[in-house]
Amino acid sequence: MKVRKAVITAAGRGTRQYPATSIVQKELLPLVDRDGLTKPVIQIIIEEAMAAGIEEICIVVSPGDEEQFRRYFKGLTEEMLPAFAGKAWALEASERLKTIQKALHFAVQHTPEGYGHAVYQTREFVGDEPFLLLLGDHIYIATEQDRCAKQLIDAYNLSGAEALSAVKPTPAHLLHLFGTMKATPINNANRVFTVDAIKEKPTPEYARESLVTPGLPPGFYMCHFGMHVFPPALFEALEKHIRDNIREKGEIQLTSAQDLMRTHLSKYYCFEAHGERYDTGIPFGLMETQIALALAGVHRGEIVESLARLLTQQLATVKKQ
Repeated sequence: MKVRKAVITAAGRGTRQYPATSIVQKELLPLVDRDGLTKPVIQIIIEEAMAAGIEEICIVVSPGDEEQFRRYFKGLTEEMLPAFAGKAWALEASERLKTIQKALHFAVQHTPEGYGHAVYQTREFVGDEPFLLLLGDHIYIATEQDRCAKQLIDAYNLSGAEALSAVKPTPAHLLHLFGTMKATPINNANRVFTVDAIKEKPTPEYARESLVTPGLPPGFYMCHFGMHVFPPALFEALEKHIRDNIREKGEIQLTSAQDLMRTHLSKYYCFEAHGERYDTGIPFGLMETQIALALAGVHRGEIVESLARLLTQQLATVKKQ
């Protein structure tokens, strides 16, 4: 079945980006995208999904936040149009926003009970279809022509997987940041693996004992990339965890529900994406994301020159100290 729906979670408090997030959702923080336009994080993520063929998108929000998103995606209002007279690029950008708005749905997570709990709120939207799941504060930059979400959906279609999670080889000192999988290669040419086990943010010791993937360099593990194609069966696993109050650190987690779902599927695979993931939910991550977008975008040449000049100045300052 075609993957035509996506879920994007955007119900987090954004506490690590305070004080900016006291007036705006962290998913609405601005970045200059690869095309040179300034956009909020959520728009860049939505465009990633739509470039992969997604037709309908459900954003999970906290109570009271839906209006902020709806207002933004209305585009230019009648009152704003005179200020943009003659600016064709702005009118085109506004039409793009209106196109996105037509594809949007919203689900409210009334209480902050974890990532898995947030995803569960979209059960009615998803229905009986497979869906793409994305984080609302992560930007993905491909290292090949196809964007990361398209790579994942293409691999899903070709592999015959029931579920497919994007992964990236990650060093042991970063395992505390990611869900981690033990995987077995199916076809290295297609970067597809069977998923044998999943653990949320394991210790390096646990990973060495239980999560080694054949073919990876020593000390590297297959970690979540932040995007998945899941079947509706995920909601059955999440429902069990909610019903039985199965929590980790007080929250309904997605990773443990994934692992439960895995035991009921014969073809839960993972796919090594060609790209990088950037977490805009933390200050350093937002800065890093902006640099990465600039180096992948239309102003790459000017940015490289500017960075070289700044680095030269910094080195000169260090030598004087």
